[in-house]
Amino acid sequence: MNGLYQAQRAMRAMRKAAMQRGVIAILDVGTSKIACLVLRFDGPERSQTSDGVGPMAGQSAFRVIGAATTRSRGVRFGEVETMAETERAIRTAVQAAQKMANVRVDHVIASIAGARPRSYGLAGEIKLQEAQVAEADVARVLAACDLPDIGDAREVLHAHPVNFSLDHRTGLGDPRGHVGTRLAVDMHLLAVDADAIENLTFCLRRCDLELAGIASAAYAAGIAALVEDEQELGAACIDMGGGISGVSVFIKKHMIFADAVRMGGDHITSDISKGLQVPMAVAERIKTFHGGVHATGMDDREMIDVGGDSGDWEKDRRKVSRAELIGIIRPRVEEILEELRALLDAAGFDSLPSQQIVLTGGASQIPGLDGLAARILGHAVRLGRPLRVQGLPQAATGAGFASAVGLALFAAHPQDEWWDFELPAERYPARSLKRAVRWFRDNW
Repeated sequence: MNGLYQAQRAMRAMRKAAMQRGVIAILDVGTSKIACLVLRFDGPERSQTSDGVGPMAGQSAFRVIGAATTRSRGVRFGEVETMAETERAIRTAVQAAQKMANVRVDHVIASIAGARPRSYGLAGEIKLQEAQVAEADVARVLAACDLPDIGDAREVLHAHPVNFSLDHRTGLGDPRGHVGTRLAVDMHLLAVDADAIENLTFCLRRCDLELAGIASAAYAAGIAALVEDEQELGAACIDMGGGISGVSVFIKKHMIFADAVRMGGDHITSDISKGLQVPMAVAERIKTFHGGVHATGMDDREMIDVGGDSGDWEKDRRKVSRAELIGIIRPRVEEILEELRALLDAAGFDSLPSQQIVLTGGASQIPGLDGLAARILGHAVRLGRPLRVQGLPQAATGAGFASAVGLALFAAHPQDEWWDFELPAERYPARSLKRAVRWFRDNW
């Protein structure tokens, strides 16, 4: 039995059981903040067959009944670095959200932003035994995909069927019930570092929490920040966090590419801290209240109190012009955007019918960043906030909560993945994945 396949199935079963009990927690473990949402579900999942093998194959209505955030500790580049510190921060966020919700939660769905994501496009084809496509045929064609050698220490995080073809017809969302002779599938597979997932799982266990699902933060942000037309026609979501800027590309409501740049808002803050010789907390405040990327003549005259409590009277009364601050911020923002452009070029983003780019995440809030992004990325850019979901507090509706809200949508409306089908035993793609599933076998 394929360890990875079984582990993901076990998480899906756990998620369904938690939803039937009525509550589940969402945990967005970021480099700069940890956000926890407690969701209450209004009854069991109902099957929705119109989309079939595609987005939202099972749906459930939910509302947010608890929400809390805390400053992240022990997380670097979107990965757990110092276990004890991250554990304390997660406990703080979860306990505060539970207190607001007045309910205890044992199961969480978490996001992972770092872990060096890499996308692969897979294809499989089979000859149909019967004229009509059945569920077993979908499972067989998914099992027929040639899996790439993703490497010893890598793990498959997502495996979405994104397109089905039946004989000469392509672009099928759900081929079941259609008549034909040959069935083909295109699948998008996202692989990440196994250690990063293992560390997060272990950290959650130390917090007495069971992992009932895990998703790429870039994928979650895309679900929340892209409107339906953008997901359908082709768009990229750039989620600019503290330590990681993630990219996800969607078309026909499916993610077809994801990657990340190991830079974000914390690097801009660090540049300000070094450039102005102030502590990180002061640099963050200056960035939040006075940051920008376009300097005008007025910015030469606008002076900012740097402040401080070093005891040196002259140093603590320093002022800098806003133009000087922008001169520190802009080069780093340009560097991040240039790296993101390289990722979009590698994804073949220019070949999509629509090329909308949506910026979200806490670090996207710097004034003027969308205009600079449009110039560097060469496409239409808009700032995106997460979809409004029932019960979400006003404080959690900003761009910094796109991943958290996306995770809630991922929990309630899971998109069918490879492990949602009963793969025929003789066709498990176990050979190619044997090395990659080591930690799952040890943990489940």
